[in-house]
Amino acid sequence: MPIHDWSHVNANLFHDFHQTWTINIRNALNGGLLPPGYSALVEQHAGGVEPDVLTLESRRSRKPLAGSRSGGAVLTAPVPADWQRIESTGKILARRANRVTIRHSLGRVVCVMEIVSPGNKSGKAALARFVEKTVDFLEAGVHVLVVDLFPPSVRDPQGIHKAIWDEIDQQPFELPPGKPLTLAAYVASDVKTAYVYPVGVGNVLPDMPAWLDEDSYVPVPLEATYQTTWDSCPADMREAVERGGVLEDDAE
Repeated sequence: MPIHDWSHVNANLFHDFHQTWTINIRNALNGGLLPPGYSALVEQHAGGVEPDVLTLESRRSRKPLAGSRSGGAVLTAPVPADWQRIESTGKILARRANRVTIRHSLGRVVCVMEIVSPGNKSGKAALARFVEKTVDFLEAGVHVLVVDLFPPSVRDPQGIHKAIWDEIDQQPFELPPGKPLTLAAYVASDVKTAYVYPVGVGNVLPDMPAWLDEDSYVPVPLEATYQTTWDSCPADMREAVERGGVLEDDAE
């Protein structure tokens, strides 16, 4: 299914879609994609990095977990050639709704998936909090997958990835013409690595990697779960999104 234009959609509509989409991603991961010993949970957050994540994680203990690779759809590098691979050349320069977390044995957080909401880009402070939270996860040894279906704002003119990566290693990056939306998977190794896949409205979402360790990942079925979520939306909501996100009651 082509990606819808969520940039003109009532924020409450995307919030509803966002909540349901995270549940469907969680169900897909737990339905056979994750190997034994791993679980995906939907968790609420209030901004920043939660204390339990920082307490449980150690940047120096990211070794592959023995005996956890049987079952599931775990893949190893190299990744598909159409993912743009960006590697940091130095250390992080500065620290700057619901999410899906992948935990090992319901404890150690190995990966966090964030779906960007309009509120994350609503102002300079909101964007800074999102960027800081993402960088803090990476510093704590937690891999991150970011899905941003909103076009760049004046605060992130080259998209959310550039805003995040500038806090890690300032490198040139430009979104290609016609693809202003960003999918980015980050590997929390000592040398940070990003796999970036720009998309546009009308494109089909690819599967993106949720890294379990520095060498292995599970492909997150973004397209299939997006389609399932869309199909479960009320007919009037789908109609509102397709015509610009305004419900009749809002237009009165």
